[in-house]
Amino acid sequence: QVQLVESGGGLVQAGGSLRLSCAASGSIISINTMGWYRQAPGKQRELVAAATSGGSTNYADSVKGRFTISRDNAKKMVYLQMNSLKPEDTAVYYCNLNQIAVWTRSGFADYWGQGTQVTVSS
Repeated sequence: QVQLVESGGGLVQAGGSLRLSCAASGSIISINTMGWYRQAPGKQRELVAAATSGGSTNYADSVKGRFTISRDNAKKMVYLQMNSLKPEDTAVYYCNLNQIAVWTRSGFADYWGQGTQVTVSS
């Protein structure tokens, strides 16, 4: 099993910055994808950013140029640097790890952090 522990959420004014951290532990294989999702009130959970263990990244259009995802594979950490925050960024942010798991129907297993609240005030 895999455990994900998040930190760094909080309240910030529009235009400010926050850095989210996610520490992974457990049965993690070398090749995987980690990412950040968010869910705002009344909306579906959406992908914010993702990064492979090889260093490839992708972002939602709404955060491109403002957010940066990074990984430290040696420390088993994933970060999300959020700059120029907007009230629309207010949501619960979740850390996610996806890796091969032959015991699942899809062949992959998803693991989730507990979620951390990010609130951006005007």
